[in-house]
Amino acid sequence: MLTIGKIIYFDAPGPVNTEKTLWAARERAAELGVTHAVVASTTGKTALKACDILEGFNIVIVRHHTGFSKPGFQEMSREYEEKILSKGMKILTAIHAFSGVEKALKNKLGLIGPVELMAETLRLFGEGMKVCVEIAVMAADAGLIPVDSDIVSIAGTSRGADTAIILKPANSSNFFDIEIKEIIAKPRTR
Repeated sequence: MLTIGKIIYFDAPGPVNTEKTLWAARERAAELGVTHAVVASTTGKTALKACDILEGFNIVIVRHHTGFSKPGFQEMSREYEEKILSKGMKILTAIHAFSGVEKALKNKLGLIGPVELMAETLRLFGEGMKVCVEIAVMAADAGLIPVDSDIVSIAGTSRGADTAIILKPANSSNFFDIEIKEIIAKPRTR
């Protein structure tokens, strides 16, 4: 059977694409019967938009780990965190699947390992694509989404959302079992 879907290509990356990306993700996920969504959100602004647009989904918000931008600092304010949780969404704060300790080796010793190479390869499709795969792995490792059914993953380039995909996630220990099934939206440029 042939399935024809549409892909939205944005002229440029960035938060200006957030609402269009979320609506397109909702529409395609609904067509496919997908009920789980992972959404990257650093500050919480994208998360709150996702809550309204993706109402009825099991929504997992994946934020930067504490200390990502500076030691001991969490970029999402308590105010946004409380709003997100009050709307029934889950927040995942964890080490990034594509950086973690390998980032420390890069920063301190200038070493690039295989995980960084995987991240750079996904970035050929755009930063949002790398993040979409990464947050799906993180949410799967936390047990917040299933690994035996498709989900929608939404992320962006720096801020906002400009990339959405349908994928069958996997835990990090089975990373190569991930199946990226559809691209819903992405920027044409990086």
